[in-house]
Amino acid sequence: MQRPRLVLASVFLCLVWVACSPRDFLTRRLAADLIAGSENFQSTQQFWLRTGLVSNKDYLSPEYLVLQQRGWIKGTPSDCIAKVAPPPCWEVVLTPIGVETFRDLIRSNDSGKRFSIVTARREFVSVTGISKNGNVADVDFTWRWVPLNEVGAALYAGDVHYRSTVGFRHYDDGWRLVNGTAVKSSQDLDDALKNSEPAP
Repeated sequence: MQRPRLVLASVFLCLVWVACSPRDFLTRRLAADLIAGSENFQSTQQFWLRTGLVSNKDYLSPEYLVLQQRGWIKGTPSDCIAKVAPPPCWEVVLTPIGVETFRDLIRSNDSGKRFSIVTARREFVSVTGISKNGNVADVDFTWRWVPLNEVGAALYAGDVHYRSTVGFRHYDDGWRLVNGTAVKSSQDLDDALKNSEPAP
């Protein structure tokens, strides 16, 4: 009976005297809102399609293998140049099916043989844990790719969830995501997303 009274009294004091904001308490909901609303999280995934002379490393990359399996690109063996090495090299072209697939995805200001294509966006799934230590915290969360077109669907499986951990720090106006240098022991969201691993 006495514990609920203490909790109510502390909440009352916080609201009346200290004027706490909802951001003073790092809840799963606050962490989820800050992560999902951040600029890094909302940026879209870009795929760079290169046609013309391509190195063997690029031609055999997982992305290019998917494009080959879909019949969107094909390559013929070609001589390498100094900028594109080591041999073997490939002359890559879009097939007729590839032209049809990529036509509406290539921006009109793209020219040459290298094209930027927006393929997917991140979708927040859930916070899986929060570990606090004073005014710093690590938040574990899961997310997934949501394909935005046919190419995104081929490159990113929407049913794969990724696990990440991001650092938070408490300031005078509440909890904030770490911005890269604020807390040395925690990683910022950009690093967290780069270091994501598929969730079991």
